[in-house]
Amino acid sequence: MADIQGSYDELFTAVPSVLAGLLDDGDTGASVAVFVDGEPVVDVWGGFGDADRTIPWQRNTITNVWSVTKTMTALCALVLADRGALDLAAPVSRYWPEFAVAGKERVLVRHLLAHTAGLPDWDGPVEDLYNWPSATARLAAQSPQWEPGSAAGYHSLTQGFLVGEVVRRITGQSLGDFFAAEVAGPLGADFHIGLPAEHDHRVAPAVPPSSQDEDYAASAPGSGALPAVGTPVRVRDGNSVAWRRAQIPAASGFGNARSVALVQSVMACGGAVRGVRLLSPAGCDRASEEQFQGVDRILGMSVRYGLGYGLFGSAYGWGGWGGSIVMVEPDSRMAVAYVTNQMREPADDSRGLEIVMAAYDGLKGLRV
Repeated sequence: MADIQGSYDELFTAVPSVLAGLLDDGDTGASVAVFVDGEPVVDVWGGFGDADRTIPWQRNTITNVWSVTKTMTALCALVLADRGALDLAAPVSRYWPEFAVAGKERVLVRHLLAHTAGLPDWDGPVEDLYNWPSATARLAAQSPQWEPGSAAGYHSLTQGFLVGEVVRRITGQSLGDFFAAEVAGPLGADFHIGLPAEHDHRVAPAVPPSSQDEDYAASAPGSGALPAVGTPVRVRDGNSVAWRRAQIPAASGFGNARSVALVQSVMACGGAVRGVRLLSPAGCDRASEEQFQGVDRILGMSVRYGLGYGLFGSAYGWGGWGGSIVMVEPDSRMAVAYVTNQMREPADDSRGLEIVMAAYDGLKGLRV
């Protein structure tokens, strides 16, 4: 049995047991956290931070969580909306005038958050992802692939630049800087969008699936998806120093399960955690306002999108390429996060679901 470090409430014993099983099955390393009422009932980790399995995963190990980063970007937008600085029903061009070209005049802010803006593809070189002015100018010049709001197609890389530029136009701060100052800082959360060099020694690089190497590239999990268009991102890109330093608010967040669950506990707990209020209960409720239900044109699977989060029954959250996930359950004031450096093929990966279901089992006992 894998050695699991950390602490957990006895009612949630199933959660570290699932983590141990995943490590026993060959995963390299991971961390899991379950927060209820803003406090950890599970905070555990195990395995290794490197592919050679020479560096143990430690309490402060962090890794790239890929698209789990989108939930952090969404939170920033919801904070601004709650303050009255951002109208989610307004045209994007109200804040970003250069955006209103090539048929994008009717793209609303809420379309960006719900993957319905019609701009799902990144068609520039990977290197341009590291250059904010170049990336946003490229997206501002694009034409939508469908009538904005009429369909959904997962904006895997583009969503962060689109929402992030709106945030920058309103606040004068980059998305990563706004997140650090207004979210992570007040909460004391060890999560970063644009990782400073001082944290490099704590990073667990992504480990590709066992049958793949670092040229393994992101792809949609659904068999009925449209052919992949645009520039593929490889594991070696995500493991590069340039990726760490860049602010790619849809995909380049670095943290661990503890920091992910802490931040998203704000949403689970009506906007406030540990005496820090980031938004109102009504502001949190916006996340679960359904914007689209149906088949995602890019993923090729049925989805429900709220404002910045995927909707799953009474819960909402999102997962990242490779397996990391966060789930928010407002009815139970619970946030569950699983963060791993071990990638698996999307079609064969149920790890996040197993962790979430184990957390629900513990919650049953807690509420008796």
